[in-house]
Amino acid sequence: MVVKNQIKFVKSLQQKKYRNQSGMFVVEGIKSVRELLRSDYMVEKVYVTDPEILEGNPSDIELVTERELKQMSGLQHPNTALGVFHIPKPSKIEYNDWILALDDVRDPGNLGTIIRLCDWFGIQHLICSEHTVDCYNPKVLQATMGSITRVNIGYTDLHRFLGQAKVPIYGAFMEGSSIYQEAFPKVGILLMGNEGKGISEELSAIVSKKVSIPRFGGSAAESLNVAMATSILLNEIRREE
Repeated sequence: MVVKNQIKFVKSLQQKKYRNQSGMFVVEGIKSVRELLRSDYMVEKVYVTDPEILEGNPSDIELVTERELKQMSGLQHPNTALGVFHIPKPSKIEYNDWILALDDVRDPGNLGTIIRLCDWFGIQHLICSEHTVDCYNPKVLQATMGSITRVNIGYTDLHRFLGQAKVPIYGAFMEGSSIYQEAFPKVGILLMGNEGKGISEELSAIVSKKVSIPRFGGSAAESLNVAMATSILLNEIRREE
């Protein structure tokens, strides 16, 4: 039986403040927990309602009741497994392929989807501004479906990072040149902006090339969702290879 202090600690990891203090995060769902157990992430503890559903070190796995899992969970309907893992330190950035950078993307679902896109398109490094939503936010983790284990994610002063970059920086803008007329290089940085404001003026000044996804058929749509736009742009970048 888990004690109240354990439940209180796990529940606290729903908040960024306590994730930063402890250096740990919580992930829910069998698929996501399995992905993390197979990765290099260090496990603190995994709580399950059925001991047969997971493989791993028995000392890392603790059997709990459905009631106890619900008390720990941030979900309305908990999914039989919940894991607590240590937040890893980001690895060194390598400029031998494309890098994705995010300027204040705030929606957890968007960031989670973008992490999955990085995994799908083989983008190893994702660099986020300091005000981008925390990648260990439970809603982000849920949207990544385990892809977070295969993408190196870092948070930094994006202006300084881009200013020091020695590769071309492509930014997504409404008024940029069509991506269908662009010959993307083998190495570069793709910068995506905030859901409502786009790329900030400060970062716009650093961008080497402004690109856009053209509208067709007289569409009245104001813009594309940032995750959707990222998928189209990454597809075009990889299509050049």
